[in-house]
Amino acid sequence: MAPEAGPGAPEADARPSRRARLLRTAAALVLIAATCFAVGGSLRGAGTEMAEAAGRPGGVLLLIAALLANAAGLVLSMLSWRVLVVDGGSTARTSDTARIFFIGVISKFVPGRIWGVLAHIQLGKAVGIAPERMIAAFGLGLVIGMTTGAAAGLLVAPAVFGAGAWVFAPLVLLAAAAVARPGWVGRLVAWTMRLARRPDGAAEGSPRALRLSIGWACASWAVSGLHLWAIVVLLGAPPLLSLPVCVGGFALATVAGSLAFVLPDGWGARELVLLAPLGAVMPLSAATAAVIASRLVCVLSEVAATGAALAWARAAGPLPTPRPALQEGAA
Repeated sequence: MAPEAGPGAPEADARPSRRARLLRTAAALVLIAATCFAVGGSLRGAGTEMAEAAGRPGGVLLLIAALLANAAGLVLSMLSWRVLVVDGGSTARTSDTARIFFIGVISKFVPGRIWGVLAHIQLGKAVGIAPERMIAAFGLGLVIGMTTGAAAGLLVAPAVFGAGAWVFAPLVLLAAAAVARPGWVGRLVAWTMRLARRPDGAAEGSPRALRLSIGWACASWAVSGLHLWAIVVLLGAPPLLSLPVCVGGFALATVAGSLAFVLPDGWGARELVLLAPLGAVMPLSAATAAVIASRLVCVLSEVAATGAALAWARAAGPLPTPRPALQEGAA
């Protein structure tokens, strides 16, 4: 039986509650401010290009298709991450995990990866997911996303290197071997967690979950890259030649932006990397316009997808009564 609360217990309980509310409010204000800054910066940078593109024949339809393609890619990325979260036995609703994932997406507008991790941990606690599981899923998802993105980036090799692209064949074989034997991903994250003095048992994802996550991640890269393809076709690039360049180039540029973690959402780094492959299939001026327009499409689709996820979680009703987040492996 739990001990009875003393006379001062209600006040003691109220103080942490008020602090928690203040912290949540402050975090929400920071995310809103960062999001407004990202949207405003993108509109200033790409407003002219987007207006001119929309005025071309079929321009509006292609721009809508670009927004939908990137939003669909984000949903596939969420499914890739969710597989890793529920692999630990969590029964969290899909709407709740989507809410956690997309709030993490928006948090990337704030410089530094730590904010996304903290958001995942705090939101995961509300639905009974252990912090170790959230940290492990974040690490596993990051490794899977970057390795599959780098593998998808090989699609730009024929357009950029021509006949010399065959030298990248061993990397394709290496990516295929990683899908066949995905255990190294869990071992890599477990080793990283040991260095960080965190429990590493949660990082040992099952082979089935890892393969599913890799499959969803590959599908995410393939679909999200179509937004860039719609933009470059609208700006006059040859459709067939530019398709693999857009899919692979966007994946490669996104990975480069993720490595530049001190920059909000990899601003600058992603655009610089993306210019090289696009320059192989269209004039540099048109490639520059496409890169700027891509940034705006990505920001708008991310904000829209986050709003949809929050509305979905709200429509799903109150969260189930949270259970204490157990340590991984606890009875």
